[in-house]
Amino acid sequence: MTKLEDHLEGIINVFHQYSVRVGHFDTLVKSEMKRLITKELANTIKNTKDQATIDKIFQSLDTDRDGQVTFNEFIALLASVLATAHENIHKE
Repeated sequence: MTKLEDHLEGIINVFHQYSVRVGHFDTLVKSEMKRLITKELANTIKNTKDQATIDKIFQSLDTDRDGQVTFNEFIALLASVLATAHENIHKE
């Protein structure tokens, strides 16, 4: 497996580490999303301990408004975080 493929598998594994806790095993409910963000993205997303921030992120990701975030919906967060990280690297 290449380095990039290994990282992609790691992202999937992290998603599943949190998605299996409550409800459907392949979606995140808000409590799972909060736990994932506060544990895995605490240095990347500001105000991760603020419930209003979590609510806003969850609402923006839950595009079909079913109260859960699928992996495909979660990818939008990853794309945004990755783009910001890329910009920040060029600022250093």
